[in-house]
Amino acid sequence: MRELRVTGNDAGMRLDRYISKMFPRLPSSLLQKSVRVKNIKLNGKRASINDRLQAGDVISLYIHDQFLDSPASGEEWTLISRPRFDICFENEHLLIAVKPSGMPCQPDARETVDTLINHIKAYCRASGAWDPESAGSFAPALCNRIDRNTEGLVIAAKTAPALRDINKAIRERKVEKKYLCIVHGTPSPPAARLESYLFKDARDNRVYVRQQSCPGAQYAATDYLVLRSSGNFSLVECTLLTGRTHQIRVQMADIGHPLAGDGKYGNIELPGFNSQSLLSFSVTFQTNEGVLRSLSKRTFSVDTAPFISTFDKLISASNTRQQ
Repeated sequence: MRELRVTGNDAGMRLDRYISKMFPRLPSSLLQKSVRVKNIKLNGKRASINDRLQAGDVISLYIHDQFLDSPASGEEWTLISRPRFDICFENEHLLIAVKPSGMPCQPDARETVDTLINHIKAYCRASGAWDPESAGSFAPALCNRIDRNTEGLVIAAKTAPALRDINKAIRERKVEKKYLCIVHGTPSPPAARLESYLFKDARDNRVYVRQQSCPGAQYAATDYLVLRSSGNFSLVECTLLTGRTHQIRVQMADIGHPLAGDGKYGNIELPGFNSQSLLSFSVTFQTNEGVLRSLSKRTFSVDTAPFISTFDKLISASNTRQQ
């Protein structure tokens, strides 16, 4: 049995919402049933999920500890009851997820539960694709990552052979990843390859460009192609030849064309943008090895129309301000 004493900070909260906040592993269906059969009591009496709490109230829970204890590190996925991501493609070995903007790929200092990998683990467990009790040390894993505020495609391995084969293909540059971005100005020439060395300062989570190799810096290469331009802004397609942290953002900023809305590398306030305008829209497999054989030469992509519409609206607003 567990007891909770309500403080003034939670006074006025509904009983079910308060309990869900305190015990996120407790399924909603079990919470409601426990109230109904009096396994959850308020001040020693029968409770209702709609009861409004007051400071000093005592809540008694006669529920198994497995639903009340916090998960161990690495098991935060168990807190996710409804996976929140779209699937572009899936087979028995892998899935290509569409990560929403604002969700980090992996746990970080700001978020440990609501991450793409936790949502994928919860989805795989619920679908039967992964059984953590019998899978040994393997767990579904991301094979590439994109920034928290970047939307788009991320590849995840559902099996150990897939993790091995995809990581090998990425190392050998046999997985082509393309992005769309909106940048300030018009890059010249309209198509080029950007090559530099990127140094990441972990203290401020910022990447710096170096033109020459130096300790701690990694080679980075990006091909870009200007698709449309208004002079003030351009719609640009970028193809990653390497996969470094903030690669597109920092390399485009280095040539004088930072991404619209990128406060870290652009420092230009833009109404309607609170993060960088970057979409991971296409993945092509260029390998026929292992479990990826059936995906050879296949391209998977997301609908780019909403992103292009954002560019059109930005151009329209820019032209209106100039008139």
